[in-house]
Amino acid sequence: MSMAQAQRLAAHTVAAVAAGRNLSDVLAELWQQYPQLSPAEKGALQDMAYGCQRQRGLLQQLLRQMLKTPPPAAVHSILMVALYQLRFTRNASHAVVNEAVRQAGKTAPAYKNLANAVLRRFLREQDHLVQAALQHEEAKYNLPAWWLADLRRHYPQHWHNIAAAFQQHPPLTLRVNRRHGNAESYLATLQAAGIAADALGDYAVRLAQPLPVSAIPGFAEGWVSVQDWGAQQAAPLLNPQAGERILDACAAPGGKSGHLLELADCNLTAIDVDAQRLSRVSDNLQRLNLHATLHVADAQQTNTWYDGKPFDAILADVPCTASGVARRHPDIKWLRQPQDAAKMAQQQAGMLDALWQTLKPGGRLLLATCSLFPAENQQQHDAFLNRHADARPRQVHVLLPNGKQDGFYYALIDKA
Repeated sequence: MSMAQAQRLAAHTVAAVAAGRNLSDVLAELWQQYPQLSPAEKGALQDMAYGCQRQRGLLQQLLRQMLKTPPPAAVHSILMVALYQLRFTRNASHAVVNEAVRQAGKTAPAYKNLANAVLRRFLREQDHLVQAALQHEEAKYNLPAWWLADLRRHYPQHWHNIAAAFQQHPPLTLRVNRRHGNAESYLATLQAAGIAADALGDYAVRLAQPLPVSAIPGFAEGWVSVQDWGAQQAAPLLNPQAGERILDACAAPGGKSGHLLELADCNLTAIDVDAQRLSRVSDNLQRLNLHATLHVADAQQTNTWYDGKPFDAILADVPCTASGVARRHPDIKWLRQPQDAAKMAQQQAGMLDALWQTLKPGGRLLLATCSLFPAENQQQHDAFLNRHADARPRQVHVLLPNGKQDGFYYALIDKA
């Protein structure tokens, strides 16, 4: 892939996210449109696309400092990509500038000279420009001002560490299938393959460097699954037992479904509203040689999937803003709006009320989100308890993003 094509495709992703689209969806479309791209080329493009979102606050502030008026969106995206390359990659500066200026000229001829002037000024004054940009918090923390304010308000002792974690690359963590071994035995397998890693728990391993799953020993055979350390806490908290009838609501892509079945020979029902995403659950379970009953259904519409037999336990991994996984999906930081958490909380409440009716007395429900916004977490938990006289809180866990994990919230609730 040439420098010109890399910049053009990366700029396309920047413009698409700025228009409100999910980065993962945009990249998936590009892989279909350009099947000739090699795995290495895809990786390089993905690094640029994700990097521009991870550093978007800084890149935008740099452009504000060098531009009196914003250029057309397409030119702005080209400049964002070029600035990212100049600041954060080892690409030759002259090649980056030359190709970006040429691309800007093709996109909007009137802005070719402007693009050239901006990028060459950045090369001359890079340290001064970056230092000035970092005086602005949105550039320093690469988070919207409203999100920073929310973190300060709700996590006064931890907001700085959370913001710092969001700017880091996420680790690649594996869940070891306990039906095949444990962290200690799998570390020996990795060591024999020359792959550096460390254990995070009895059945969790963190790779020193990310690898494609095709290069992970035993992945195709179901020895391990890719799953964040924080996400790995859900199944043990629900604590499935052999023979129990368990529901995994909103199950896709299937990481937690597989974990539940690795822990116990339970009778698992997994549902998801998206048929394509539910197919990933099927694929994951097939790779693990495990079985569940799958339904394409809206969890809240119980009349379309529930057979009337109460569940012993329910994993309610409800829809949320995914604010806790912004490190893994940095476009989330710029796509979310201040009112989104409250909107998601309304949807969650309806789903939880519906699921509660399918849980037997004496059963347990695990409320799970990958969010840090209290409206979707503790406030949701407290409101649910107020609505249901037979709900008994057992335990709550708030996991903040750090070097081991993304951000998660778990609340285990018993039905009296």
